Amino acid sequence: MNSFKLPGGFLLGTATASLQIEGGDRNNSWYRWAEEGHIKDGTHPVNAVDHWNRVEEDIEIMKKLNNQTYRLSLEWSRIEPVRGKFSKEAIDHYRWEIEKLIEAGIKPLVTLHHFSNPLWLEDNGAWVNHEAVGLFERYVQYVVTYLGDIVSDWITINEPNVYMINSYMFGEWPPGEKSISKFIKGSRNMILAHIKAYKAIHSVREGMNQKDTMVGVANHLRVFDSKKKTPLNNWISNLYDRMFQEIFITGMTEGKLISPLGSGYPLEKGKYYDFFGINYYTRDIVSFKMNAASLFSKREVFEGSAVNDLGWEIYPEGLYRICKKYYERFKVPIFITENGTSDEKDEFRIKYIYDHLYQINKLINDGIEVQRYYHWTLMDNFEWIEGLSSKFGLVSVDPVSYERKVKESGKFYSEVCSEKGVTKEMIKKYL
Repeated sequence: MNSFKLPGGFLLGTATASLQIEGGDRNNSWYRWAEEGHIKDGTHPVNAVDHWNRVEEDIEIMKKLNNQTYRLSLEWSRIEPVRGKFSKEAIDHYRWEIEKLIEAGIKPLVTLHHFSNPLWLEDNGAWVNHEAVGLFERYVQYVVTYLGDIVSDWITINEPNVYMINSYMFGEWPPGEKSISKFIKGSRNMILAHIKAYKAIHSVREGMNQKDTMVGVANHLRVFDSKKKTPLNNWISNLYDRMFQEIFITGMTEGKLISPLGSGYPLEKGKYYDFFGINYYTRDIVSFKMNAASLFSKREVFEGSAVNDLGWEIYPEGLYRICKKYYERFKVPIFITENGTSDEKDEFRIKYIYDHLYQINKLINDGIEVQRYYHWTLMDNFEWIEGLSSKFGLVSVDPVSYERKVKESGKFYSEVCSEKGVTKEMIKKYL
């Protein structure tokens, strides 16, 4: 193992999502989904890990971890609990939290939609209803009007592909439907919503005479490699890449709809990104399978590879491949908006972090402008359909007392953040 040093201006931090950590909110789609018994381990986001009441404690933990930046999300259902009626109490709470981060020397990156919807939106057809585009734009304008003087960096939508596929193709997330037509409608609406939100954020902050606005999307990107280089295998792996990634990327960067979502520029051709956000976890080995029920494909892990607790292949080189590919295409700064692993016993997370940051160091040395890294996640939390059983955190949380405890991987990451890299001494100590 080699030591390495990241540039002085590189920012290291952690990322969370409001629904997964806050607790206390019963007005969102995931609360009802849990009430209906869909969470694998039977746990519930109504408690999550009580971050809403422990903001100051958790910021102290971020300081101990030497975080320079923190990616948080806002819960739409708290801010607009009833359609058209906004909660000053909720937006004031988020402003207070962000001010506390800034006081601690931690730069906020704020996500406006991270998988969960207010119940009033969910019951109105959620993102399948075109009305959601304007409703999201109004919500964004409200939030940025109240927070835009202290927040410059924004993510409009987190992983639109993951949300749409799990909700409307696999049917495992709320509302639990399996409909290609709804997937197409919802995906198109999310693209349009991002474009309108991008324009709104810039417009509101320009009205405040703020010149440093940065807006993007957190794109969940995977490597899809053919099991064997045959025409059918290559075709199905390219189809996965298009349907899982390309239709969203093309729409949310330049405003262009491509098949099967449509064609042309329904709003206008433009550049709707100031950075390119990448959530990277794994790759899939893809092969063609003559079975319509399996979507004519088989996805598996590369034979003999290491996997995490969820069975995902650990493939750090994929981060290099993806960053290089999209930097060459878009030529804007890259933020690694999520990267982490499910590791209940905290046995391989340290090496996972080292290996992925080593790839980032290689990227930077090769002229790829990666500027930030957000580890997913700060602390163990409600991991969507997996519930509390899947552990991605640098900090453990007792499910009853909510006591936080920094793991060994958290101690390692704290030193990484402090050193802006990995020293020989750290390798000897941790690796």
